[in-house]
Amino acid sequence: MNGKDLRVEKIGGTSMSRFPEIINNIILRNEADVFGRVYVVSAYAGVTNELLEHKKTGKPGIYELFEQQKNYPQKMLLLRDRLFELNEGFVSAGLDLPAANDFIEDRIDQAINILRSMDNVLASGYVSRGELLLAARELLASLGEMHSAFNSANIIQNRGYEATFVDLSGWDDGRQLTIDRRIQDSFSSIDPFSSVCFATGYTKGTEGIMREFDRGYSEVTFSKVAVLLDADEAIIHKEYHLCSGDPLTVGEQEVHPVCNTNYDVADQLADVGMEAIHPKASKPLEIASIPIRVKNAFDPDHPGTLITKDFIAPHSTVEIVTGSNVVTCLEVHDTRMVGEVGFDMRIMEIFRKHNVSYISKVTNANTIDLIITDSDCNPHLVAELSDKFETISARPVAIVCAIGSNIAQPGIMAKASGSLAQDGINILAVSQTTRQTNMQFIVERDEFAIAQRALHAALCK
Repeated sequence: MNGKDLRVEKIGGTSMSRFPEIINNIILRNEADVFGRVYVVSAYAGVTNELLEHKKTGKPGIYELFEQQKNYPQKMLLLRDRLFELNEGFVSAGLDLPAANDFIEDRIDQAINILRSMDNVLASGYVSRGELLLAARELLASLGEMHSAFNSANIIQNRGYEATFVDLSGWDDGRQLTIDRRIQDSFSSIDPFSSVCFATGYTKGTEGIMREFDRGYSEVTFSKVAVLLDADEAIIHKEYHLCSGDPLTVGEQEVHPVCNTNYDVADQLADVGMEAIHPKASKPLEIASIPIRVKNAFDPDHPGTLITKDFIAPHSTVEIVTGSNVVTCLEVHDTRMVGEVGFDMRIMEIFRKHNVSYISKVTNANTIDLIITDSDCNPHLVAELSDKFETISARPVAIVCAIGSNIAQPGIMAKASGSLAQDGINILAVSQTTRQTNMQFIVERDEFAIAQRALHAALCK
């Protein structure tokens, strides 16, 4: 476009709640570099949790009230009042308060009316309950992003710049469009080099963006916008750097930002819950050879972490130590396993039936250990496995990973295991493929933090 670089940038909810800083650090930081950017914005922090459910704790929100046909309208009106309060906090940044309040009040009133109509249809029993509930979930999700995107464009307009609210929610558009088509159609008459664009992180489409991606929908929108607009770079703004370790666990003075890595490493991080970007959102960018840059929104002078397709660290090194302490080791022990071709396929068929994916897999002649998230280790899964195999056990553990684009070096496994042994940590299981991008150690759950510190001290120098 116009021979200039186009950047598509995602701003998360926590950062959006500090929007005056975002204006100074990102949007208007460089007067000569204001245009040629499309911002895909999330709802303000906590808003989507109230609309759907808390992303981490699972605490139910308005969606469950609707599902159970309880008093969701009252809860939505309380949310409206909270959004009015949020709006007041942005007046000093340039928000037109009456316009902003009118906008979100109108959307919430319409949403209540639509949900009431859905209630009546649900009560009739003539339509699929699952499909209608999914539609309600999408409707609710869209409100948070519409609110933040509208406000952002309004503030920048009132700062004297041309800005466009790109509403991908399809709120006033009943056409049956796919997600890709809606994005293309919405941007068809917009020149991002003459207007600062703020697009909703939610996109309405016939396939339903939440059907497959659920709460990862804003990153999927971000990815699709970048690919469909042929962006030169896709930037993710977070409230922290992508570091060599967790500063809260390893220590702020011990960790350092990772400057370069590749998509393979990003996938390894996502597999244990440390998402630089949702893996299903990163794949289209990887295929299109669009680099991703992960930046700390509150450290604008730092270039961030550049994720590219072909980067390999010039010197063998562990880039990141991370992991999860909310995982279970599901052990399948069966003496009939040895030498039987396709034995583990029977386990995988049960996993697929219960929609469970494993993080790590370790095997020997008659035992297979599978590391899965605690939330996936449900009694029905364990019961069905117990019916089919000799001995099933489920043990809460932690997984600690040493990850890098180039960690192939003689003695690195010995150095890693030695550092754990030196701190009195017994390795319950260990896994690494010949690609050598991720060494995975299974340890007792209460040793999760000390194991990270030990590995980081030994490997991330």
